[in-house]
Amino acid sequence: MTTYVQSLDPVAALAPGFIASGYISLACAALPVVLLFYLLVVRRWEAPLAGLAAVVVATVVALALHRMPVQFAGLAFLHGVLFGILPIGWTVLCGMLLYNLTVETGAFDVIRHSVGKLSPDPRMQALLIGFSFGAFLEGAAGSGTPVAICGAILVGLGFPAFEAAVLCLLANTSPVAFGGLGMPLITLSAVTGIHAPTLSVMAGHQLPFFSVIVPAVMLIRSCSVRDIVSVWPALMVSGVSFAACQYFFATAHQWGLGELYPLTDIAGGMVSLVATALFLIWWKPPAMVHAMRGEQQASSSVVHQVRPDALVLSSLRAWMPFVLMSGFLLGAGMLRQLEEKYQGPNGATISGIPTWVKIPMGSLHLNVQRDEVMRAKPDDLEKAIFDLRWATAPGTPVFFAFLLSIPVLGATRAHVFRACGVTLQQMKIPIPTIAIMLGLSYLTKHAGMDAILGHAFASTGALYPLFAALLGWLGVFLTGTDAGSNALFGSLQKLTALELYRAGRFPGLELEQAQVLICTANSTGGVMGKMIDAQSIVVATAATGQQGREADIFRAVIVPSIVLAVLIGLLTMLQAYWSLLQGMVPMPPG
Repeated sequence: MTTYVQSLDPVAALAPGFIASGYISLACAALPVVLLFYLLVVRRWEAPLAGLAAVVVATVVALALHRMPVQFAGLAFLHGVLFGILPIGWTVLCGMLLYNLTVETGAFDVIRHSVGKLSPDPRMQALLIGFSFGAFLEGAAGSGTPVAICGAILVGLGFPAFEAAVLCLLANTSPVAFGGLGMPLITLSAVTGIHAPTLSVMAGHQLPFFSVIVPAVMLIRSCSVRDIVSVWPALMVSGVSFAACQYFFATAHQWGLGELYPLTDIAGGMVSLVATALFLIWWKPPAMVHAMRGEQQASSSVVHQVRPDALVLSSLRAWMPFVLMSGFLLGAGMLRQLEEKYQGPNGATISGIPTWVKIPMGSLHLNVQRDEVMRAKPDDLEKAIFDLRWATAPGTPVFFAFLLSIPVLGATRAHVFRACGVTLQQMKIPIPTIAIMLGLSYLTKHAGMDAILGHAFASTGALYPLFAALLGWLGVFLTGTDAGSNALFGSLQKLTALELYRAGRFPGLELEQAQVLICTANSTGGVMGKMIDAQSIVVATAATGQQGREADIFRAVIVPSIVLAVLIGLLTMLQAYWSLLQGMVPMPPG
């Protein structure tokens, strides 16, 4: 089949000499994203329907304006959908399945009781539950779980409902780039072709700086400055322990310790929780001068129904599913290294069992070529291969942990059926949304629309590293997830970095380093948009009984969201241009 060559100005190809062709081509390329924004934010459509509408518009633009072959458009969309289902959808599904099993068996009540009993001080409870435990839940399940669960726990402990919602939204920032078992970075790797562990290293060289301050930031809205300053030792223990663990797990493979980045938030949340709890054994926070904003509510949580004499044993059993999950994920990380070692053109076979199968997407594979301005090499052709890595997809070890947790928790058949039913109900919106968004991303990527947008963004020149982070922030606001933002804008970020590099904008960095930095900024900048996306806010209001106050909550978190996103962008600029920090930008292997 004839190679499809993308164009940065398809209108000019249809109407040669038309003076405004470039602007019309840009407007058409932006149309699917603009429509998605309009339908999600203005019209309040459900995400799957808004995504499908954007896909229809993108398809029309691809076929009518770009003259993309129909078969290529269909295969590109299918490729994205398949990746959205495996590994992303599978991972999210299994994470929620394991969590719901602990809820159905009562184990989660024991977990939250063990956390809530660590300190009576509301600031410490906000740290332990909103920040540390929330990070753990983000790593284990994602998909709004931390905001929903931690918000409900805080209300049960007596927090004002509005403040509980705001606290959890502010806290759920630093862990998001690694959240959901590394899915945001795995997604970013899939759409950019950049080695996922390398992206993890770059994120590990950015986010820990912010993880240190997030515990204090989350309290700004609810406590006086004096009450925050008075507990600075606990804030430091909580933030620094999480940041140190975040850095270690994000970069562990550099020291030959295996690819541990999917465990970053799970481990970081637990280390922060344990470190803060141990610190509170001998350090007691001074009394608060001012109460939490809002009116205190009487605690009605089932948290206090667990017998103290059975607490230790029941807590160990309740935490066991997540211990098993961590162990299986470590094993999957080691298996993935074997896959990389023994991979061939068609995947990898370990002990005669195929664990990684590479499936070319028909005629789309190696039949699409970027515009000559956007090619890394003159003869580059775009690959279109679906990587079926069923054994090492993070969802698979989590599913094994779910199966083993059934006897460990003493779950009955009714418990298992209810957990499965609740999970399927919860996932009926997120998984189709993920699949459709990735289908849209792959379609715009292969059609060349992302290249047109990237070419336009390159005009911001030296300021683009700042805009790269803000674009990721916008993507999370639109899609509700960091993985969705990476799917939507990841390829665009890589192409923009290529053009800026050729213009001499990244002196001191190799092309591959510049692309790693800019693409990672999409993810790390995006985490700061998590507190303002519609999905998170709706989950927060539902969990705390604040339906109807979505606009009030949005206003409470929008300023810190913007400030933190800008700070991520400024750090990205420093790492791009300041020689002292350029050494923090890793080079992909090979």
